[in-house]
Amino acid sequence: MGQVFCLRRTTTVLAPGATRTETVYGVTSLAPAQASPARLLALVRAHWTIENRLHWVRDVTFDEDRSQIRRGAGPQVMATLRNLAISLLRLAGAPFIAPAVRQASWHGRATIFRLLGVDLQAGEMGL
Repeated sequence: MGQVFCLRRTTTVLAPGATRTETVYGVTSLAPAQASPARLLALVRAHWTIENRLHWVRDVTFDEDRSQIRRGAGPQVMATLRNLAISLLRLAGAPFIAPAVRQASWHGRATIFRLLGVDLQAGEMGL
């Protein structure tokens, strides 16, 4: 036995300060004994945390939606590489991914290898 739930959100637009109310509905296979209203709210918030911390970064910073890679395993491989880059930058303490990507590109391979935990001495591997 599942549940249907209603979630009402009120948001404030920062610049003019106007508020907007939105009502959304959800369906879950979790029974009421498995998911109280507080747990359902936590699950919805957790979903948006993933959406904002990963998918939005992939869509905006890496412009993933306009990728021309569409055949074979290419899209999955590129998504994995993007996720790896985001994870490495977050583990390195980057609060914002776009500036961290720019900084890593400016400093070249040394930064990338450092993020991967590889300690290269000058001149190793022809770098």
